[in-house]
Amino acid sequence: MLTPRAFGPYGGSQVTSDARPAPTDLPIEACIDDLRAALGNSGAAVLQAEPGAGKTTVVPIRLMDEAFLDGENHQILMLEPRRLAARAAAHRMAAMFGESVGKTVGYVTRDDRRTSAATRIEVVTEGILTRRLQNDPELSGVGLVIFDEFHERSLQADLGLALTLDVRRSIRPDLAVLVMSATLDTEAVAGILDDAPVIESPGRTFPIDIRWRPRAARQWLEPAMNDAIRLALGEPGDVLAFLPGAAAINRTAKLLGGVASPDGQPVDVRRLFGALAAAEQDAAISPSPSGRRRVVLSTGIAETSLTVAGVRTVVDGGQVREPRFDPRTGMTRLVTVPNSRASADQRAGRAGRTAPGVAIRLWSKIEHGARPPFTGPEISRVDLTGLLLELGSWGVTDPESIPFLDQPPSPAIAEGRELLRLLGAIDAQHRLTVQGHAMARLPLHPRLARMVVTGSEMGLGPLACAIAALIEDRDILRGRPDEVPVDLAVRLDLLADHRRHHPSAHGPAVKQARDRARDLQRRAGVKGDLDLSASGLAGAALSLAYPDRIAQQRASSNRETATGRYRLRTGGGAQLSPSDPLAQQPMLVVADLDGKRNDARIRLAASVDQADIEVAFSDDITNSAILVWDEERDDLVARVEHALGSIQLSKVERRPDPDERTHRALLRRVAETRLDVLRWTKKTRALQDRLRFLHDAAPNDWPDISDQALLGSLEEWLLPFLDRATGRKDLERIDLSTVLWNQIGYHRAADVERLAPEFLDVPNGRPRPVDYSGERPVMRARVQQMFGTTVHPTVCDGTTLVVVELLSPADRPIQITSDLPGFWDGSWSDVRKDLAGRYPKHKWPLHPNE
Repeated sequence: MLTPRAFGPYGGSQVTSDARPAPTDLPIEACIDDLRAALGNSGAAVLQAEPGAGKTTVVPIRLMDEAFLDGENHQILMLEPRRLAARAAAHRMAAMFGESVGKTVGYVTRDDRRTSAATRIEVVTEGILTRRLQNDPELSGVGLVIFDEFHERSLQADLGLALTLDVRRSIRPDLAVLVMSATLDTEAVAGILDDAPVIESPGRTFPIDIRWRPRAARQWLEPAMNDAIRLALGEPGDVLAFLPGAAAINRTAKLLGGVASPDGQPVDVRRLFGALAAAEQDAAISPSPSGRRRVVLSTGIAETSLTVAGVRTVVDGGQVREPRFDPRTGMTRLVTVPNSRASADQRAGRAGRTAPGVAIRLWSKIEHGARPPFTGPEISRVDLTGLLLELGSWGVTDPESIPFLDQPPSPAIAEGRELLRLLGAIDAQHRLTVQGHAMARLPLHPRLARMVVTGSEMGLGPLACAIAALIEDRDILRGRPDEVPVDLAVRLDLLADHRRHHPSAHGPAVKQARDRARDLQRRAGVKGDLDLSASGLAGAALSLAYPDRIAQQRASSNRETATGRYRLRTGGGAQLSPSDPLAQQPMLVVADLDGKRNDARIRLAASVDQADIEVAFSDDITNSAILVWDEERDDLVARVEHALGSIQLSKVERRPDPDERTHRALLRRVAETRLDVLRWTKKTRALQDRLRFLHDAAPNDWPDISDQALLGSLEEWLLPFLDRATGRKDLERIDLSTVLWNQIGYHRAADVERLAPEFLDVPNGRPRPVDYSGERPVMRARVQQMFGTTVHPTVCDGTTLVVVELLSPADRPIQITSDLPGFWDGSWSDVRKDLAGRYPKHKWPLHPNE
């Protein structure tokens, strides 16, 4: 006989424990027979049930006596995406049996277990299933695995389904699988379940009035949410508001301080997100006391599975925090993005569970149509290192051999494999090493697992477990990011000494981290306690988890500008506030980077001694001798570098050896400077100009010895001069005149002098030089030196006229001519008058050519 009674924060009624729960009036009851048939015949089914149908609580109870479960020999394992949802579902079902949780119905999460030998329905979070499969691939004692709210497509849900199907197809064909969701691509899921039947169930929701209240341009979300919630309190019932994260929830709660409903009823503002203590979560989803109203500020945690009693109005901020993998930085980070249309519909549905409701959306109807229809799978946008480690532990090196609903993207697989190799978890064939297997046994990200495994071997077990506990969850220091200390040691001291305090410390988070550290020590078999002296070794321990994020302070001529700027081992840049105490440290290991900037912001790090890095990563340190042109010395130097990736640990410079590498480096320098590093004199350039003139005049008879030609044949003409050369001075000693004559041949010296003479005789005075650097040869001479000239000067056996630039007694140009006799007979008379006026003491004949 039914004996209903009140039941805590999770609602529902209870019955006596000697009977199965009686039928409910939930819509899902009408689909149970179809589900039984589908699972009995094919062992797999897809259930698409709208919000309010009752699938989470009713389906497991109705299936627990089916024949495919072999009576009471096999239990039902149901996966929920979140710890709060798992606890709530187990409590609701236990209440329907008239029992406390842990008997017929129990649950297991990462940090809480409520089960017994009598448990037939076990609600677990997704990582628990993966761990159970790794420890017991047959899933002994399990007859049905239910994947609830599968539309969220978390990485662990996809992995759990893939491994479960692999087991079903190989060693457990009797294992039944049921995938349930309110919004789901049923065709794709049914296909991966070997074309399993798809069963649909209507929900039980009342009409919902969708109201569009888009935020003003540049208006922050929290003030807009505050205004919308105050407006929503004019509607009946409680209010459920969706915000993207805990920070936005806390800011909105502050804005709502002291809010009351329009009729004067007191209003309780409750927060709801995963990091809250269980008691606070329970208070948020519990019905409001008589005479009071409630506003629940929640993340997407209340979007599915959970029923928040009494809600009649939903205010949707339209945003969600999603993990995204950034291949450029090799990191997964949470980003705030618009939620999908399916997510918005799920959220709106929370307002119509018990009566007609209202959903207020803080975006426009036009914008809504542009949003993605569904939330994409996590596997396509996050770090896959943990997934690859799990697959390696499963004995799989190629993810394509496992039945994933969506195959992992190749770039993310490559990134993950590279990190696992760096962590020493896989070999060249992508198989797990001994260390990799030890890492896979810990419920941690591979980075942290490696730190715990290797740190324990080094005697740093308690420290490694404490660091892992601090890093894997939200920071225990709260506040504005740029004002929170970066140093990991500050946090470790809080964990090690209960008497220590810090103004930014969040007490419950500190306690939670201590508990988690102890739990990790238990799992890893680590003995001992964390003490204050251990924080000095934080960097050494952290480098085991983040070998790719060892960072060295950038060198700068201005020490002040270098403060807080670092170069990562991988070559990227990172920085922290110059006022942070760690900003003066020469080397850091970085645990948390904000990858949104070109120079990523360091959020969590520890200082480390270079000596510790050199010991820990001795196998990865490269010793390379390179030849570089030192710009300060303006010379070639041999630089011997000891480096860890892009980090230079030490450098020694010496004079290069006169070998082939040195000669090649000198050749490169000559090419880079376009021959300018060689010692060109006016005489050698003049010779080059004469030879170039001859080549231009008769290209078939004379070789090209221009700079361009010399650069094109460097090895042929320069290498013979570099036999013992080691640097700049040796290049400067090279006689370029000899080089040029080698190109022409000394036997042609007389021809050169005849065709392109260096000097030409003049009637009065010494021979004048000829300039061949232009398009035509030019000779400059004082006009008086040319008196008596009757034939214009020529070169190249009289075939080329020389341009004559006539100068005054002060060596200033007075005339340029290519016809000197014509000049005498023409414009000389005018020039003569001008010269006579300026230089009256000189003789200026009327006919200089006589």
